[in-house]
Amino acid sequence: QARFRGLTDSATPTQRTREHMAIGGNSNELACVYAALILHDDGLEISSDNIALILKAAKIEVEPYWPTLFAKLCKGKNVGDMLSAVGSAPAGGGGGGGGPNIE
Repeated sequence: QARFRGLTDSATPTQRTREHMAIGGNSNELACVYAALILHDDGLEISSDNIALILKAAKIEVEPYWPTLFAKLCKGKNVGDMLSAVGSAPAGGGGGGGGPNIE
């Protein structure tokens, strides 16, 4: 008996993922992002096997190529530096708009 609405054994991995993990965007991609962040936080290698283990433990099913894709994406990159750079980009602005200049 399925625990989630309409979830049956005949559901595809993508359908099951949507039922298990209802988050916006591409749930396969987001699941791998979170798994990679968990691995980074624990100081473990971000490999396709480790990503797949985390997803399996969380009962999240993704298309089989996603863990490999994310492992290759992270290979040779400093994830800590990437995380630090997220909020440190200089504020854009460009043109001087028509708003008041408050000092």
